[in-house]
Amino acid sequence: MRKYIPVLAVLAVIGASNAHAASFDCAKATTADEKTICRNRSLSDSDVKMATMFSMNTRLVMMGSRGNMQDRQREWVAERNTCKGRFKCLTAVYAKRISELQADFDGIASRGPF
Repeated sequence: MRKYIPVLAVLAVIGASNAHAASFDCAKATTADEKTICRNRSLSDSDVKMATMFSMNTRLVMMGSRGNMQDRQREWVAERNTCKGRFKCLTAVYAKRISELQADFDGIASRGPF
């Protein structure tokens, strides 16, 4: 049994390295941008942050505003796809989108209280 411990440890590390994946299923990643996001921890973290902020914001607004937010998100995904897996481009579009979502949240919060 002891001889299997190193093998199990390696398998656990391999599994954990894939566990940090993005907000989407990396096993189903097909586009160059998705594959790059899945291979890069900082992009994956940005994807999770962006998806979390988007989800939170859409839950805080009235239904009429959700459609506009969803339309903007689809436009952003199309913009992200133009990066074709280029790291710098993906980093920039994620930073821009996260900034936009933060501004949206700040606007929602300013109308509080919640």
